[in-house]
Amino acid sequence: MNVDELVRDSLRDQAAEQPPLGPGFAERVLTLRRRRRTRALALAAAATAAVVTVAVAVPLLDSGKDGVRLASEMTPGDIVAHPDQTPPRDLIAAGDVALAGYYTWSNVKQTEDRAVAVRTYRLLDQKTGRYVKSTKWSFIDVAPGMRTAAVLEKDLPARRIGLLNLLTGQVERWIPVDKGVAGVEFSPDGSKLVATTYSANPDLLYKADYDSDGDGEKNDWDRPLDQSSRTGFYVLDVASGKGSWSEVTDVDELNARQDFAFSHDGKLVYSGLITVPHMRYYDFAGKRVAKPANEEYVHWANYAGLSPDGKLVAGDFAGDNKRSASALLDPYTGRQVTTVRGQQLLAWVDNRRLIAWDITPGSNEFRNRLVLVTVGSEKVVPLSGFRKGNDGAAGRWTPMFAER
Repeated sequence: MNVDELVRDSLRDQAAEQPPLGPGFAERVLTLRRRRRTRALALAAAATAAVVTVAVAVPLLDSGKDGVRLASEMTPGDIVAHPDQTPPRDLIAAGDVALAGYYTWSNVKQTEDRAVAVRTYRLLDQKTGRYVKSTKWSFIDVAPGMRTAAVLEKDLPARRIGLLNLLTGQVERWIPVDKGVAGVEFSPDGSKLVATTYSANPDLLYKADYDSDGDGEKNDWDRPLDQSSRTGFYVLDVASGKGSWSEVTDVDELNARQDFAFSHDGKLVYSGLITVPHMRYYDFAGKRVAKPANEEYVHWANYAGLSPDGKLVAGDFAGDNKRSASALLDPYTGRQVTTVRGQQLLAWVDNRRLIAWDITPGSNEFRNRLVLVTVGSEKVVPLSGFRKGNDGAAGRWTPMFAER
């Protein structure tokens, strides 16, 4: 759809007094991040001119407003599963959450002692419902509604952020930045982006001086744990592209790549840490602040995080070699409330159901598949086929979830 058509349809919607447009955009992934995102409605535009501005500036995220139906919307049923596919070829979804895409890693050698870890993405084609390879972008975050993604070009850190229309495959607008960016994520309501800045590519790898894969040779690549090049973060308004950068200098307790993300309510940003207390929160000006009370026991590596209603927090693995299970915690006390099936909890579908990695009990921990699990039930619904290879093996895919 071109700009004239977007403007015309927006004016038609305004004249017909349709419900207000969605607020904009929203991505752990998982990059791996991540918690279920919630969709919010913005206030109605005050005048026709305001509607025109929104339509021209950014791709619309609210489903159905421009007369285009998405593949992720048209699929019948609450659960869309392909347990025979790994990596997935066709849409996977449960409730309002879908597998928006996934990526695989490969190491590209630059010198004898240095390489860079490169992502290759497969994004859902909203016209066909199939996942299509994209080699153009180094980093992608998909917004709720799955009509828009924030993208970074190949060479990191990047000096601009693209807003990619997932219907046309074209970048609708670029947001220039003064500091190099290597990671981006939408706020839960989609109105903002947090962009993590680095002075060097955080995906650089160096020849390890040990045998990490046990093959008897020192031929492995690794990321340095004590050499983070992270410098801070931007918080940017998606509609206008405006925002501010905050310097954050505490880099001693970080992985080489440790991107910022939004808190559950979108009012703060946080950074994961590799040591206790594991999470550190900041206001949008970069000032360190206390953890929100309901996120005291959230851990950045337990990707599902806080449930949509804020009553449960995803915890660690709590099973054994006969039964896979993960803990669910009280968000205020950290007490284990119950367990739910699954090896690792990835995303909340609703207040009772989650998407998780799961294994066959007693099998290789890396031979896992996407499943749908339910609090209070032993039922497990397979969503994908089992991943192959050990951690870091070529072809292992990492899922990215978004609200559809």
